Amino acid sequence: MRISPFFRFFLIFTVVSFLFSSCGKDDDGIPEWNFGPSKSDTTKTDTTKSDTSSAIIGKPRFIWIDACANFPDYANSKENIKRDLAKVKDAGFTDIIVDVRPSMGDVLFQTSAVDQVKKLDYWSNTGYTFFERTATWDYLQAFIDAGHSLGLRVNAAINTFVGGNLYPYGLGQQGILFRDSSKKDWASVVSTTGGRVNEMDLSDYDTKFLNPANNDVQAFVLQLLTDLAKYNLDGIYLDRCRFDNFNADFSDVTKAKFMSYLGVSSLSNWPSCVIVPGTSAYDFSSTMPVYFKQWMAFRVKVIHDFIVKARSAVKTVNSKIKFGVYVGAWYSTYYTVGVNWASPRYRTDLYFPEWANTDYHKYGFADQLDQLLVGAYASTSDVYGSDEWTMQGFCSLAKSKVMGDALVAGGPDVGNPTGFTNGGQGAVVTQSIDACINACDGYFLFDLIHVKDYNYWPYLTTGFNKYLSTVK
Repeated sequence: MRISPFFRFFLIFTVVSFLFSSCGKDDDGIPEWNFGPSKSDTTKTDTTKSDTSSAIIGKPRFIWIDACANFPDYANSKENIKRDLAKVKDAGFTDIIVDVRPSMGDVLFQTSAVDQVKKLDYWSNTGYTFFERTATWDYLQAFIDAGHSLGLRVNAAINTFVGGNLYPYGLGQQGILFRDSSKKDWASVVSTTGGRVNEMDLSDYDTKFLNPANNDVQAFVLQLLTDLAKYNLDGIYLDRCRFDNFNADFSDVTKAKFMSYLGVSSLSNWPSCVIVPGTSAYDFSSTMPVYFKQWMAFRVKVIHDFIVKARSAVKTVNSKIKFGVYVGAWYSTYYTVGVNWASPRYRTDLYFPEWANTDYHKYGFADQLDQLLVGAYASTSDVYGSDEWTMQGFCSLAKSKVMGDALVAGGPDVGNPTGFTNGGQGAVVTQSIDACINACDGYFLFDLIHVKDYNYWPYLTTGFNKYLSTVK
């Protein structure tokens, strides 16, 4: 999840936007998150793992720490990390989620698979620029040490299928796809009105996505997860575990896998037989291409099957680490990025027959997760409600689609959607806790930088205290 650096940052969530062990209840009926060994895993366990769960009351409250936006504060300062995590704890959060693989694709943890992050872009008081890291200590370990010392649970997140950034304003480029030209075929191929084009050849694609259907790409990401799971973490989350957009991926690799999925030896009129080139989404008022629904099912199968592998990679190293995914809560349009984060028991085809066939629901991956984070990124005027594009509705609908397969935490982006961009929304922040934490299994907020910029600390404390007053 990346904060756009130039507005700090206003996002318009469109249809091409870019989700937990079993849940018990205590006597008062309040759902609790079980942080013991998850599901039926019997893999190796790290017995040195810190256990903070016994000191935590009520449902979990997560705050995301974006790598780029927070880099100037934390890249070279353990003291700043300790200072701000103390504020996070005092406000009432139980969990932090540390972004350790930003969208440029290098990392802030120890691995031999890819380079360490040396600089990241951010929007400063003087404009758009880079902040350079000169420290040599382990970035992720600093958060683990500080967080666990405070009784916080510490989770790490990676941007999954990304490989580089082409920065605007002439700032340059970074990432493995730019450093190693032999990896160009790892990049997604986009279907445009002018033909199929590798993203590395498109100047208007700032973040360069990797092709999720490429076996070499999957092996690379699985190595990253294997190394990440060696840390004393409470959870690992996948962000951007998806296709780039509706027009990706149309590489020869993906075409061959799709033909195998269909059981055919050739495809005529490719790629128009699955989507019309250049189409960002369908209004479904016209006749769909012949293989449209099969293509939708195939894409979610690719992501589902990778999720299965990713879970296994993490659990093989340490079965105590909770495995989760971050997604946007707008399920009705999430088909555009090839993701079905619902339970496989949720019959998507019965509710969304325009784009889901009878196979689509089979590739829901909620049952592969311990935890699901949903971005309930509605505007400040849409806190309460039962529909998508209200914070409360996003959370309750997500919980209903997951059907108990994983625990769901949702909440707002308090810096980007309509009404949040200029701050001054403390009352809404407080309301968002009430709306979201009572509609699902926990609360999630994006991002720490906005809380700091707009001093939302007291409003968070008020909201959490109100919630905790109901917990027996």
